[in-house]
Amino acid sequence: MAGQFVTEVSDASFEKEVLQSEQPVLVDFWAAWCGPCRALAPVVDQVATQYNGKLRVMKMDVDSNTATPARYGIRGIPALILFKGGQVADNIVGFVPKDTIDKSIEKVLA
Repeated sequence: MAGQFVTEVSDASFEKEVLQSEQPVLVDFWAAWCGPCRALAPVVDQVATQYNGKLRVMKMDVDSNTATPARYGIRGIPALILFKGGQVADNIVGFVPKDTIDKSIEKVLA
């Protein structure tokens, strides 16, 4: 399901891959059965390509990984959470246009 610059992340690898990352990280919480998640996937791939080198983009399947979504209060998917320095910098819930995601990322990268 992940594009060229998108990495799958799990509960087990979340601490190392996301919280300890030198770069900001965008995590897409999704599930295979979720229509809006599938619709958002190409947008997430575009974002990953566009910000490659400045931002890491990861996807977490909420059906296979329950601890991390619970820890961050994920109630609806798709949910995008931007992490910077191990902290939540921003979050976006639901299917949104790419420019909404871009604005959020630009704020975090600034």
